[in-house]
Amino acid sequence: MPTIKAVPAVRLLMPTVVLADDPKLDAQVFRDRLAADVSVAPLDTPEAFRAAVREREADAVVAKGRLAVTHDLLAGLDALAVYGQVSVGLDNVDVDAAAALGVTVTHAPDYCVDEVATHSLSLLLACVRDVPAHDRRVSGGTWDVWAGPELHRLSGDTVGLVAFGDIARGVADRLAGFGVDAVAYDPYVDAEVMREHGVEKVDAEGLRDAADHLSVHAPLTDATRGLVDAAWFDALPERGVVVNTGRGGVVDENALLAALDAGSIAAAGLDVFETEPPEGSPLVERDDVIATPHVGWYSAEARAEANETVAADVDRALAGETPVHAVGPGDR
Repeated sequence: MPTIKAVPAVRLLMPTVVLADDPKLDAQVFRDRLAADVSVAPLDTPEAFRAAVREREADAVVAKGRLAVTHDLLAGLDALAVYGQVSVGLDNVDVDAAAALGVTVTHAPDYCVDEVATHSLSLLLACVRDVPAHDRRVSGGTWDVWAGPELHRLSGDTVGLVAFGDIARGVADRLAGFGVDAVAYDPYVDAEVMREHGVEKVDAEGLRDAADHLSVHAPLTDATRGLVDAAWFDALPERGVVVNTGRGGVVDENALLAALDAGSIAAAGLDVFETEPPEGSPLVERDDVIATPHVGWYSAEARAEANETVAADVDRALAGETPVHAVGPGDR
């Protein structure tokens, strides 16, 4: 359990909170929720982050997750007691370093489960049915069933889920009505949990052997970086589709590009990329790739929930309480 750094007593009545200047953050939610001086500042570079925290003597910072939160970033910011992030993942945050410096880290781990699960299924279906390319052909004046690639039915296929957290479980539940089988690889989830969602637990080799399509939901860690590589694509049938709504770095993008070039898989639906935005990536220029701008999380309801969740936890931390979603060493 993380240690909560005390806010200086002289400032308990009006602590200072700095929010990132990002449309995902709703400053009014924090102003309504917190008895604090809430301001907004650019926090997208280490220099801007440190300058804003020092200038405002910030007790808490809330960001989106675009910046690597490292020991060097946080060191010497003596007033800083809380770092909040309106995101599910915290792969950009060195939680151990934050804890060592007495900074409590909190986030919104559940706010967009419904949205990302729905987006994952949307990408899978759109790829299987070649929907965007058909739309472009019709818009361009071509009315021809045979102009695109050969299509195949989804029912009877097996979808392989890479990781089986809440979002993947939502995908599995949604797939139940499509006549498909589902298998999942996640060494941290029991087989019984998977069975409750109609999914068979397999190891990585078993998933590669069974899957006709992949849906990737793994967080980015040292163990998962580049996990889905050429061996995974080689094992898929030519009609196979790869969907990634987890983290871009989990999929080897060069291997994915090679598989698409070779025609060894049919298509990919990507909401996340190793580098975002994916400027210059040949993946986004292809008709057999559906690319969306890391939008899987988004709905008006999800945005509101993320802000409310993090604001409530920042409020708890500033009051000397343990945030509900605090993350400390060993929690990930």
